[in-house]
Amino acid sequence: MTPSARVQAAIELLDAIIASARDGGPAADTLIARYFKERRYAGSRDRRAVRDHVYDAIRRVAERPESGRAAMIGIAHECPEIAALFDGSVHAPAPIEPGETGAEPGIIPAWIAPLLAAPVEQDALLGRAPVDLRVNRLRGALEDALPLLPDAMPVPGVSDALRLPEGAPVEKSEPWQRGLVEVQDAGSQLIAIACEARPGQTVIDLCAGAGGKTLALAVAMEGKGTLIAADTIRSRLARLSPRAERAGATFIQTLLLDQGHEARALESLHGRADAVLVDAPCSGTGTWRRNPEARWRLTPARLDRLVQEQARILDFAAPLLAPGGALVYATCALTDREGRGQVETFLQRHDGWIADAIDLPLGRAHGPGWLLTPGHDGTDGFYFARLRRGP
Repeated sequence: MTPSARVQAAIELLDAIIASARDGGPAADTLIARYFKERRYAGSRDRRAVRDHVYDAIRRVAERPESGRAAMIGIAHECPEIAALFDGSVHAPAPIEPGETGAEPGIIPAWIAPLLAAPVEQDALLGRAPVDLRVNRLRGALEDALPLLPDAMPVPGVSDALRLPEGAPVEKSEPWQRGLVEVQDAGSQLIAIACEARPGQTVIDLCAGAGGKTLALAVAMEGKGTLIAADTIRSRLARLSPRAERAGATFIQTLLLDQGHEARALESLHGRADAVLVDAPCSGTGTWRRNPEARWRLTPARLDRLVQEQARILDFAAPLLAPGGALVYATCALTDREGRGQVETFLQRHDGWIADAIDLPLGRAHGPGWLLTPGHDGTDGFYFARLRRGP
């Protein structure tokens, strides 16, 4: 591909990503993979260059642009080398017309900015994210993993966390293949630590997805006790079994829930759990470093629906706890409606519950919970709280 053809390919991909964001379709990474699967002629340098163009354009624009061309013209107005590639040659974008404007730059969509928690450093929300690993103590120790990952560095304050540069091919490495490490952001690891799971307990990961935090809880439990991974999406939950096998955490039980009727399936567990983790569906504002096009997907109406769903999940999670048990509510979101406000309204609705004080090596207190941000902590953004059921 010529440099001009790479820009045109980026424009075509951006058009697809913009439409997918508007209509709730596949994520950018999925669309990029599909695009190049259909274009086998594109070499690795071509794919890398096009991908860089696409993500440079996505990171630059806060509001969903009108078109891929507008997104790339915005870059062209700031970069003469890119502008020169709009030359109208074969497979190239048409020349930029006089007065043709590009998409305006920005970090935060205007409507979201006032909703973010006050301590959030907005300029850091779109930085490049590293690859964090959790050493799986069911398979070995940090000292076993470090010699096998020469580019990895321990994450200060997070005992089993290692950090690699962005884009490191972890899944091709020996320690990953033998289950010694799992890909997991250091902030996500701290959420699992906040659950204070212990061997012999009954622990429920209520929105388990593919089970990243479930596997961390399995390590804390040393493979002993009852650990249930529950979710409403079969395809996500199915990904946990091979991961658990590789990690040596085969005692995990899975439970597929019926969306909207979860309480019925969970009734037999009422009053039995020592800890319940609710890693709730959320806006994902804390993961924009990894998914910058998520800014283009979020709308006020969608945020309203997410806040309602979070409250609904918390309400059917609460009866699962035994007296003295801990309900850990977590989101990878940085809006106060999904974090501090959600926890405060739960405590208002439910008598006999208190918020535990949390003290971790990364993050800071924010209302009744704990806040992690990319700018302050170098992790993805998270809000979580540990809520204790009274006797």
